Amino acid sequence: EGAESFPPLRNEAAVRVLQGRMKGIQGHCNSCYMDAALFSLFSCTSVLDSMLFMPFPLCDRNVQGILRDEIVNPLRRSGFVRASSVMHLREQLTDKGQCSSFTNAEKDPEEFLNLIMQQILGIEPLLKLQSGGQEQGCYCYQIFMDKQEDLVVPDVQQLVERSFLSSDLKLVEIPSCFIIQMPRFGKEYKMFSKIIPSLELDITDLLLDSPRECCLCGDVATLECS
Repeated sequence: EGAESFPPLRNEAAVRVLQGRMKGIQGHCNSCYMDAALFSLFSCTSVLDSMLFMPFPLCDRNVQGILRDEIVNPLRRSGFVRASSVMHLREQLTDKGQCSSFTNAEKDPEEFLNLIMQQILGIEPLLKLQSGGQEQGCYCYQIFMDKQEDLVVPDVQQLVERSFLSSDLKLVEIPSCFIIQMPRFGKEYKMFSKIIPSLELDITDLLLDSPRECCLCGDVATLECS
């Protein structure tokens, strides 16, 4: 089964293959955080396909093979991944990680991404962020913000901009891949009942030292007012 690789689904093909009953990644035993992350990373984009093929320095080829042949290829080929395939991956992550509960407990998506990207595959950080003069590398960005009364149904663009502003963050460079985790909520409390996906993200105002125009005169700006 692992001999053939399938490209990500686009446009009409994505609708045809992914829409309907028994589609997507089958959930089982608190796997939703991993199912949603894997679907987002691979179903309709190839930006992280290097994870499936590249021999990274620390790369565990067994985990890479399970990810490629048991999850991503079936998802792109037929639009459906069995829970047993995800459990196979979870068992391997439990063996490789310092955490014993990847097979049964609900985790934070960031914990899963850090484990598989950093410890198991050895990928360089996808994001470089600066805050207070300190630079840090990371694999995804989680939106943190206080309750915003004026945002009832926000879009992703608004959430990212406000989150960066409240945390005094800038992107050091344009990322090859910008994985964003939406605001956290539990069963009791949702900060937003709905979030509109922004199909494109304008990061002009989020970039460090990016030349931008003055909102008054239109020349290149020299000062920034938060």
